[in-house]
Amino acid sequence: MRKPILFVAAVALLASPAFSRERNDPRDGLGYANPGAVVAAEVAFAKLAQEKGQWPAFLATATKDAVMFAPQPVYAQDFLKGKPNPALAVKWQPHQVWSSCDGTLAVTRGAWQTGDKSGYFTTVWQRQKNGSYKWLLDQGDALPLPLDEPEMIVSKVADCPAGYRPERAQKPKDFKGKLPPLDPAHLAGRSLDGTLSWDVTVSPDGARRFVVTMLADGKPATVQDIQVEAPAK
Repeated sequence: MRKPILFVAAVALLASPAFSRERNDPRDGLGYANPGAVVAAEVAFAKLAQEKGQWPAFLATATKDAVMFAPQPVYAQDFLKGKPNPALAVKWQPHQVWSSCDGTLAVTRGAWQTGDKSGYFTTVWQRQKNGSYKWLLDQGDALPLPLDEPEMIVSKVADCPAGYRPERAQKPKDFKGKLPPLDPAHLAGRSLDGTLSWDVTVSPDGARRFVVTMLADGKPATVQDIQVEAPAK
């Protein structure tokens, strides 16, 4: 597994009203990146898992078309419905966040722990019509050693497209309609402005490759390229 690229630009993310006012369009809160809000959503998600149970938290914070891996891709809302909670809910903490210029898509990466096991996770977050964030894709894997906790959460926002104007940016739309069949071998998505994208290829045995690309210094740059081995039989 290759480590994601760490950027020199790092900030401590505070999901506060002041942060939102500084970065968001004062008229509707959309059109700008807001990585602090993404981290706040991730932290609230983790807290909810401890308070209400692991799977209720996943269901409450997922989009209608959210995807997870078991190990093949499945729609989370269908897969988790009625699934019994584990006796011990997993704990996790975000370490990094990448956001598109327009804030319609973001990806977090961090560490998880449950009992004597630990690993990493990566979660794709999608801004909703009301400005909140829900997770669209979640994946991760166990690691032989726990990840080191960073001194601060690392943040990176993609370059904006040439001529980008937040007030004219495409606005998010909530998912409507019937869910289409999932492609078992390939999934992909991108932000409305095209500055952040993700791509997953899945092998028949459940092994997968997860790649995140963002616009940086005027060209696409890979910020995550992760290989997950097939589960042991």
